[in-house]
Amino acid sequence: MSHLDDFAASLDFPLDDFQVRACAAVEAGQGVLVAAPTGAGKTVVGEFAVSLALTRGQKAFYTTPIKALSNQKYADLVARHGSSQVGLLTGDSSINGDAPVVVMTTEVLRNMMYAGSSTLDGLGFVVMDEVHYLADRFRGAVWEEVIIHLPPAVQLISLSATVSNAEEFGDWLEQVRGNQDVIVSEHRPVPLWQHMQVGPRTFDLFADSTAGPRVDGGIPRLNPHLTDAIRQANERGHAEAAARRGARGRGGDPDRRRRPGPVAGGTAGGYATRTEIIRELDREGLLPAITFIFSRVGCEAAVGQLLGSGIRLITDEQGERNRRIVEERSTGLAEEDLGVLGYWDFVEGISRGFAAHHAGMLPTFREIVEELFTAGTIRAVFATETLALGINMPARTVVLEKLVKFNGESHVDLSPAEYTQLTGRAGRRGIDIEGHALVVWRRGMDPVHVAGLASARTFPLRSSFRPSYNMAVNLVAQVGRSRAIEVLQTSFAQFQADRSVVGMVHDTTDRLTAMEGYAEAMHCHLGDFREYAALRHQITQAEKEGAKARSAARKAEAALSLEALRVGDIIRIPAGRRAGLAVVIDPSRTHRGDTSLPTVLTEDKQVKLLTLSDVPVPVSALGSMPVPRHFNHKSPKARRDLATTLRVKAPARPRAIEGRDAVAEEASGGDARLAELRRRLKAHPCHACPDREEHARWSERWWRLRRETDGLTRKVESRTNTVAKTFERICRLLGEIGYLSADGQSLTPDGERLRRIYSDRDLLAAECLRQGVWKRLDKAELAACVSMLVHEPRFGDADPHPRLPTDGVAEAADQMLRIWSELEDREHDAGLPETPMPDAGLAWSMHRWAAGQRLDVVLKEMDLAAGDFVRRCKQVVDLLGQIADAAPEPHLRSLARGAMDAVLRGVVAADRLD
Repeated sequence: MSHLDDFAASLDFPLDDFQVRACAAVEAGQGVLVAAPTGAGKTVVGEFAVSLALTRGQKAFYTTPIKALSNQKYADLVARHGSSQVGLLTGDSSINGDAPVVVMTTEVLRNMMYAGSSTLDGLGFVVMDEVHYLADRFRGAVWEEVIIHLPPAVQLISLSATVSNAEEFGDWLEQVRGNQDVIVSEHRPVPLWQHMQVGPRTFDLFADSTAGPRVDGGIPRLNPHLTDAIRQANERGHAEAAARRGARGRGGDPDRRRRPGPVAGGTAGGYATRTEIIRELDREGLLPAITFIFSRVGCEAAVGQLLGSGIRLITDEQGERNRRIVEERSTGLAEEDLGVLGYWDFVEGISRGFAAHHAGMLPTFREIVEELFTAGTIRAVFATETLALGINMPARTVVLEKLVKFNGESHVDLSPAEYTQLTGRAGRRGIDIEGHALVVWRRGMDPVHVAGLASARTFPLRSSFRPSYNMAVNLVAQVGRSRAIEVLQTSFAQFQADRSVVGMVHDTTDRLTAMEGYAEAMHCHLGDFREYAALRHQITQAEKEGAKARSAARKAEAALSLEALRVGDIIRIPAGRRAGLAVVIDPSRTHRGDTSLPTVLTEDKQVKLLTLSDVPVPVSALGSMPVPRHFNHKSPKARRDLATTLRVKAPARPRAIEGRDAVAEEASGGDARLAELRRRLKAHPCHACPDREEHARWSERWWRLRRETDGLTRKVESRTNTVAKTFERICRLLGEIGYLSADGQSLTPDGERLRRIYSDRDLLAAECLRQGVWKRLDKAELAACVSMLVHEPRFGDADPHPRLPTDGVAEAADQMLRIWSELEDREHDAGLPETPMPDAGLAWSMHRWAAGQRLDVVLKEMDLAAGDFVRRCKQVVDLLGQIADAAPEPHLRSLARGAMDAVLRGVVAADRLD
């Protein structure tokens, strides 16, 4: 009997065909890529590889993209094989690391490989769960590094969501690893029904309620009852809006506050509230449910609304058991920290059967939610999309309140891939006979768009791989510079680039052939029409350049007008989302040759750093008003008070647009070059041709094809050996500043130190070590400075002038900015991606925490959730550990370890997850 037979017999469910095929391939010695929908049971293949390794006396590593998933998988494998057989390595957790089976994040395995760890001895299998994560633009490169560098004898088991180019990915795996099998399943073991909630009623999305993704890529027919309900809701909405406008015209209060949003509170606008939706799902037996909200504040608000409604989704007895579990798991938290952590609402919601789940929560709280939801003792969770990243929290129903999310820079529509991943949580295998996806309709939401998302089959997997400084020095140290180039040429990024080049070269050839035909069609008997067409083209380009010059001049004058503003000046922002009145709270500043534009407070209480998109034309002050000397823009009350004063002080009749036009429009013939081109055009023989415009139409096509062909040629050049070219540019820069030897073939001592630093700002950290920036600091000051290398403020939240805790930190921060500026200049000259600027927005709070202050004091007036702060602390501890390993002198090594201990205390030490 094969091991697969024994393994299958140990399960309490029969294996599906794709699972049998994949496990059989693993037992036969092949690597496998398994692509299947969420909930289909891909992890069974990884668990089989673990079981096979234990039977054969080999090691197996099970890697995941996030620490939460590593912890969850560790618990699963311990339950099956026992704690003596299974270990966990996640950077801040190290349990039984020499066990035959070790669960770890992918970064840990990458670092282990570069360090040549003896833990790799005897490794037979590596499972890469959620391998499609290699498309992640921030961390995806790690997956490719591991796949490329794993010893050939190691069998790779890659588990992926369903992707449309699984075969392409499999071809690459075959090329770099050999002996790979690709197994794709698009079958969902639990059917998924798609619904929309319109007002108080729920409708099937499709006329055929079991309709799903179609092979032909088309969209199944919509439910006519749904479209009728949406039409009627829109008509009611238009009638209500007209009635409100009429009421205002008859003397109604124009300043009355808007009612709550569709799902924020009551049944405003005919929409069902969150509480009503959960009650209805409970009545229909469709709990447990996950409601995706895409807003941390929205998730917490949803819990508050359910608490306020008195709803209870579990029995009192179960609620008391839940409460005891939370209390036991929270024993490591200080009593004084519970309030700032939101503990009391959290435990009350848990005791009633519902909770929030988002990255701003304390990680221990998220873990409790995951455990209790999986156990069925929490029935409703309100989550951001972070829950969809592989954590095993299946539900009977998934609710989507919106189909738009904030991606860190702007609000964007959900992609079909994201919709599929989110709704894929619905339907628990072995528990539910069907899953349900419910989209809450809102005005402006097109059911055809929803149907398109629901019926999309898959999404393509695109590499995000690019070499880093740390990767470069590790490759040079391990295989030498020449061999490193060959290794990088095997990346999936280059594999995809090469494939795209083949198609582009073919397209270029087709365009060149078409251009020959167009050239023949524009032939003129009076002269060389190609020459005449070139003159017309030059005139068009000259006119465009003139328009650009005028626009640039206008922007320059707008910038000058902004630089002239002072604190207290009142302006009107003419464009953008924050158009309207604003008062300057921080003027334009110049630092090291760079000028920042003013920061303002708008009349709707928002703090905004102005850009030329907001102010494309010059502005001038409409008036001025006092701004408190120590105005704290992070205080909601201070913002509210100043905005009220702004509305009072603003002129009654502000001008619509301040300033003057930057540059008067020039007469069309005023430019000497343009006039000369037009004279030559009129003098050309072809200008008199009666068929001139017919020839010109063919010439316009010729020029359009010429532009497209030139663009394709540039793309071909840019994608040929693109990864190797980037690596070479990195090595040249590292050689110039002393991290590689003079011949570029080996590492210097500084290069050896850089090998130990894994960070988005790895070279900046290494340069700070080399230049002794942190030597004179104490441990709290060092923690504050290191926070500048890990802190990434949310888009639009960066503080242009953060407060620094001590003179020592301020001096070190100045040096770090100088080093970064010099490095950025070198990167720009080398054509390399630029290192992110160090951000001191967390320095004050990190210093306070490392100096022993209480959590509520640290977070006071700080726009950062407790969970975010704890996660940043873990990142600081991680980087401090790397600095301790890489520091050139004993004092700094000791200082870094002391700073680690100072940060890793209280709630940070008590928390187990990142």
